[in-house]
Amino acid sequence: MPEYPQDTRQTPRVSSNQQHPAALAQNVAERIVQSINQVIIGKRNEVRLTVLGLLSQGHILIEDIPGVGKTMLAKAIARTIGCTFSRIQFTPDMLPSDITGVSLFNQKTREFEFRAGPIMAQIVLADEINRATPKTQAALLEAMEERQITVDGVTYAMEEPFIILATQNPIEYEGTFPLPEAQLDRFMMRIQLGYPSPAEELTVLSAQQYDHPINNIRQAISVQELMAAQQAIRQVYVADEIKQYIINLANASRQHPDVYLGSSPRGSLALFRTSQARAAMAGRDYVIPDDVKALAEATLSHRIIVGPAARIKDITARTIVQDVLASTPIPGASAWQ
Repeated sequence: MPEYPQDTRQTPRVSSNQQHPAALAQNVAERIVQSINQVIIGKRNEVRLTVLGLLSQGHILIEDIPGVGKTMLAKAIARTIGCTFSRIQFTPDMLPSDITGVSLFNQKTREFEFRAGPIMAQIVLADEINRATPKTQAALLEAMEERQITVDGVTYAMEEPFIILATQNPIEYEGTFPLPEAQLDRFMMRIQLGYPSPAEELTVLSAQQYDHPINNIRQAISVQELMAAQQAIRQVYVADEIKQYIINLANASRQHPDVYLGSSPRGSLALFRTSQARAAMAGRDYVIPDDVKALAEATLSHRIIVGPAARIKDITARTIVQDVLASTPIPGASAWQ
């Protein structure tokens, strides 16, 4: 996955009404990244991708083996922003009401009262989401797309910001239920953390000798600052040529000979929105083709279903995205000189 360029510039902390929208988003993003990097060692690019998804108001699927920091990443985000945090451990015997909540009859008031489930938080960690049955997984669909839940015919809105970070183990399949296409499509991005290097792992051991770094995380930004940054990235300019480039990439994924099902229009929108966020995090108020190319794999690959014949040849969705990027013409360089 392409690395973000190192940015040595120091963004001054000034009030939001004095900052350009891109500068505001960059300031907020850098403060979040610096805070999370105290806990997640050596994963600068992955942390920036996660923050990028946060700014884009999208849900994130973290697909990796156990023990590489997926849960700590979600906790660090919640503490950095000062949001309410909830962790849902998915199991095969879990029911939809265990997630959304239930309506209970109060004998004193003679009325039904709603007891909110763990989904009613701002940062929700859906741990090992593929261990729950499809019926339970489906309880998240309305919350993820419409940011609301319906229990016994009554609709309850989620508190903003509302982000789901789901994890799943791609290695162990026994006792798991693969996420259906409709569920995968609601995740804006899919990322992997991977193993740390030996030097980074040594740093992790030293950092946790006496106490876990997560206990030292302090709130770096307010919820209001985050929401202001989320609105600011929507003002980042995207030229018509860039929009067409995004559409061409999505169409190429649908027409690829090794693909059974290509990216949906929701995938195009995810690539569009995250490209705006990446430009803002770089301090720009306009999107360039490199923003789109850097995020195509994270936003499109989990929406692509590889055909049976291609799977036999070990062709993956990531391979197809790279092929699509290589074969799709990039908007003319003259426009960016």
